[in-house]
Amino acid sequence: MELCSFPCDLHGHTNRSDGNDTPVEFLKHAAERKVRIAAITDHDKVPPKSVEVDGKTVDIREYAASLGVKLIPGIEISCETHIEDCHLVCFGCDWDDPFFKWLDDFTVQSKTDSYKLLVERLGEMNMPLSWEEILDNHGSPIPESSIQKKMIFNMIAEKGYTKTWSEAKMMVKRTPRLSIDRAKPDAVETIHAIHRIGGIIIQAHPYLVADRVQYREKEISRAEFIEHLIFEGLDGIEARYTYDKTSYGGGLSKEEIYHRVIRDYAGRIPIISGGSDYHADRKKGVENQRDIGECGLTESEFYSNPLLMKLL
Repeated sequence: MELCSFPCDLHGHTNRSDGNDTPVEFLKHAAERKVRIAAITDHDKVPPKSVEVDGKTVDIREYAASLGVKLIPGIEISCETHIEDCHLVCFGCDWDDPFFKWLDDFTVQSKTDSYKLLVERLGEMNMPLSWEEILDNHGSPIPESSIQKKMIFNMIAEKGYTKTWSEAKMMVKRTPRLSIDRAKPDAVETIHAIHRIGGIIIQAHPYLVADRVQYREKEISRAEFIEHLIFEGLDGIEARYTYDKTSYGGGLSKEEIYHRVIRDYAGRIPIISGGSDYHADRKKGVENQRDIGECGLTESEFYSNPLLMKLL
């Protein structure tokens, strides 16, 4: 198996949201790839405290350590109703704080309402999907509360309406009838809430945010939006990210984006982060799949950052 390019990967998903590995499989794969520090950052869901291994319940961080991996528990919170891909990766929180119960209830309701409407409208446009098929999840049934939008994109591709999930995402995004904004938490309020419970906040994949966004009834640039988040306390921003394997539609390479993020934010914001956004897409037959450790940080970059060091 090919080894990772970056031994510290601070952005990855399991089947607790829209990934395809169980947490145990995620950690085993990280170990196989020689990832030394890995983060589980499932969408809008607090990280697991334990896993089942050989019929026993064990602490997940202790299990990771037994594989040679230092695990950082995290969460990726989808924010801003009218700004697509405004995601905040959060670490070091009090995961038992009532904020996360509120977030879970809010997210489940808003996702269910908007995703059902999306499926209904796809059917009206001669792209029928079955809500029951989505819940069946290829023979591994899930509750409505676990449905992620990418699952719908995957099914659009599987039905042959597009070639890939990323094409499906762009089709939905560019079709006004299908571009349904689900209610999401305010980004600034989320930053303040996470700080209140002891956490740090990193903006994920900043260049997936559109060049121009509608924010609080005003159109501003991506750069202006990020500056506002920094002013309100944003702790970090992702510089290395797998833009070449996502729905990014801009003209810059991931290397060019990295250098722009460094140019614009290094020295002005405490954390310059990186991650693969690993989803174990190989299990869905995705050809251009992201792999853990493909993007991230070097060990020297990680260990030289005091805020990141506190997470271990």
